[in-house]
Amino acid sequence: MAAHYDLLIRNGICVLPWGEEATDVGVRNGKIVDLGVDASATADSTIDARNLHVLPGLIDPHVHLRDPGDKAVETIPTGTKGAVLGGIATVFDMPNTSPSIVDAKMLAWKQGYVEEVAWCDMGLYIGGTKTNIPELASLELAQGVCAIKIFAGSSTGDLMVEDDENLEKVMRSGRRRIAYHSEDEYRLQERKPMFKSGDPYSNHMVWRDEEAAFLGTRRLMALARKTGRAAHILHVSTAQELSYLKDYRDIATCEMLVNHLTQVAPDCYDRLKGFGVMNPPIRGQAHMDAAWKAINDGTVDTVGSDHAPHPREKKLLPWPDCPAGLTGVQTLVPVMLNHVNAGRLKLTRMVELLSAGPARVYGAVGKGRLAAGYDADFTLVDMKAQRRIEDSWIVSPCGWTPFAGMDITGWPISVIVRGNVVMRDDTVLGAPIGKMVKFAG
Repeated sequence: MAAHYDLLIRNGICVLPWGEEATDVGVRNGKIVDLGVDASATADSTIDARNLHVLPGLIDPHVHLRDPGDKAVETIPTGTKGAVLGGIATVFDMPNTSPSIVDAKMLAWKQGYVEEVAWCDMGLYIGGTKTNIPELASLELAQGVCAIKIFAGSSTGDLMVEDDENLEKVMRSGRRRIAYHSEDEYRLQERKPMFKSGDPYSNHMVWRDEEAAFLGTRRLMALARKTGRAAHILHVSTAQELSYLKDYRDIATCEMLVNHLTQVAPDCYDRLKGFGVMNPPIRGQAHMDAAWKAINDGTVDTVGSDHAPHPREKKLLPWPDCPAGLTGVQTLVPVMLNHVNAGRLKLTRMVELLSAGPARVYGAVGKGRLAAGYDADFTLVDMKAQRRIEDSWIVSPCGWTPFAGMDITGWPISVIVRGNVVMRDDTVLGAPIGKMVKFAG
């Protein structure tokens, strides 16, 4: 008797853990059940993926969906809609909202809200503060929590843990890997009086210089070794850090942002003005070259967008009055596919960085690969499609992207989340079905 599935994906080129292979995929009850399906098999729904690559559902492990916050800038409904339009099946959302996600009450609210309005699956970071350290060990094990996030520099309100004494206390509270914004706050504050309103936008990388990032990472690595607590260094931006972190693979993983692989100073500041200002800053060519070497030699574990939208009118302000942060969740996959087509990395490596890597680093159960028993999450891409990124395509309410006008080869055609087609041909389908990701504790 012929096998029957809920969903069959036929005729695609699947990116499997061991490489690319033309094979069919069978799905039942939201899970992958078979790779390699007999021609006689039937299904409730069949997708013809001819001329397409079938990737495991891609993950953006670093987004700021600003919810709760200003709905005129971003929300979970709009941010996750942008994610699936851009080829993303899962996002991990940061805690620096208004109010911040730093306690059980706000976490419970957000868990419920996500499963009402999100178009893709989500993980949530819990923000570490100097006052919630005793609760972190229990909060990190709550449903859908991907990690504790520590701002060791560059934050507002109480979401800042900049001193070694409290950083060590954080590391001794709990056991899962901690994600860090690693810039040295003391150096940033010491250098801030050197600059004034109206200075060139390029001074952003002068103020937040390489040493601010490298010093922050050196301090965190010393404490991680001392306490034995695993660390994930977010948005590494300097050649110095990438070289240094190679000696800490026993205790640390690291993330690279698509911006640091794509945009370079001083061009980004001359061309984009405030729309090129982010933390850590976009830097010069030598740092980009080091970033690409680290991508291809395995130093980097994950790539993310650090999607952090702000109102257009605020980004038009002079430096340093303009806020730091760029949109990116909708453009991450197209820009990375374009890099693949340009020969900067292989598609299998891109999948490692945007799917298997985030799943491994954060312990996402059932995510990250095409294998029996895993969630039926897929990103289908046309590696030959040619498009141009435009502001008009962006669904975030802020309505802009720093990649506007960029010509792209390679485009996401469809996104499937737990067996449900949520995006096809630039159209979001059905109703929100997002759920909290399960993480191994």
